[in-house]
Amino acid sequence: MSVVRRTHVRFFLAFWLFVLSGVAFLDRTNISIAGLQISQEYGLGNQRLGWIFSAFLIGYAGFQVPAGWLAARFGPRRVLSLGVLWWGVATALTALMPTGIAHTVALLIAIRFALGAGEAVIYPAANQFVARWVPVQERGFTNGLIFAGVGAGSGLTPPILTWVITHQGWRVAFWYSALIGLAAGAVWWLAARDTPEEHAYVSAKELETIHDGLYTTATAATAVSDTREPVAAATISWRAILQRRDLPALMLGYFSFGYVAWIFFSWFFLYMAQVRGFDLKSSARYTMYPFLSMTVCCLAGGALSDWLTRVYGLRAGRCGLAAAALFMTAAFLVVGSQIHSPQMAAIILAGGAGALYLSQSSFWSVSVDIAGRSSGVFSSMVNMGGQIGGAVTASLTPWIAQRFGWTTSFAIAAALAVVGAICWLTVHPERPLES
Repeated sequence: MSVVRRTHVRFFLAFWLFVLSGVAFLDRTNISIAGLQISQEYGLGNQRLGWIFSAFLIGYAGFQVPAGWLAARFGPRRVLSLGVLWWGVATALTALMPTGIAHTVALLIAIRFALGAGEAVIYPAANQFVARWVPVQERGFTNGLIFAGVGAGSGLTPPILTWVITHQGWRVAFWYSALIGLAAGAVWWLAARDTPEEHAYVSAKELETIHDGLYTTATAATAVSDTREPVAAATISWRAILQRRDLPALMLGYFSFGYVAWIFFSWFFLYMAQVRGFDLKSSARYTMYPFLSMTVCCLAGGALSDWLTRVYGLRAGRCGLAAAALFMTAAFLVVGSQIHSPQMAAIILAGGAGALYLSQSSFWSVSVDIAGRSSGVFSSMVNMGGQIGGAVTASLTPWIAQRFGWTTSFAIAAALAVVGAICWLTVHPERPLES
């Protein structure tokens, strides 16, 4: 009696994308934790520090579509491996910036812009992986796992880097960030392949499971047989993508998502220290709460999305969940910003971050549901909207807070969350591009 060999290579690779997602957010949020020290060393102030934060996001947003095209053309393995190398170099360049150098702000802006351009590849490449490797019924949880790395990376960053900065200085913290990234990228290069057909350790049973799950929807006209021949990359249907009426809705919805999220990524640590009156150690501890909440809710949102999709269909599983989550986010932000107790404010605002990330998996799963093998490009356009939102909040939030107060800053974010929820009501993942 022969024993059928079962493998779960796709789960390990999805887990490693979780790791790389965490590294990406370590590299992009380390500057907010070191912001106080960097600002003092170079005499920056919050407004110019905001310009530096925004530079990353402008580079990130501007290179989304090229990153999506690269991921579709050359595959997630090569593109993401080169991307992680790029992040490490840019992070190291930040650590090498000498004190007293001329044009400090311009140089830091240029380095952060370059880091953003390099990091632009991670989620389009990850989405291309999901389109090629992950069955429909697993996409919500897989995307939830990948994006849980956002919360994990950002949540572990404050206490770890605060300790490193306190004992060894902010430059050493950046060196550690660079080295961790390079090590994680090397593992991805060795372990990953662009398609399951190319991976020597994927069993015939796992390959059959993947193929059956990929081709049970209208994203492909015919099923693919159990073969080890690499699947040819599909031609990107630019006209079909650009004619999607729900693409602008998803971009605006993710703009709203990014605006809210980047209040936590770029300003929450300083908000806890400067507005709520916590010391450096307490600020780091309370800054963990939103990111732990993001991690848990991102996983829960992905699993819930898959369950709702199985029971009630794609619109309920992707769109209904995301809309409800963004409405909840708005409520948490309004209440949390107005409550008097600093400790309760931190907890309630963390609830808002968690509610926001219940919707995260939906943005990326619906991109695969709609675009199939063109999802790298489609998701890069959606992600561009999110990063523009982040770039706006990184510079606009301190300006609003200085003139109108932090309560107003959070109220504007809440209003945008409501706009994002309404956008989701116009999205139709049950109507794929290739139907």
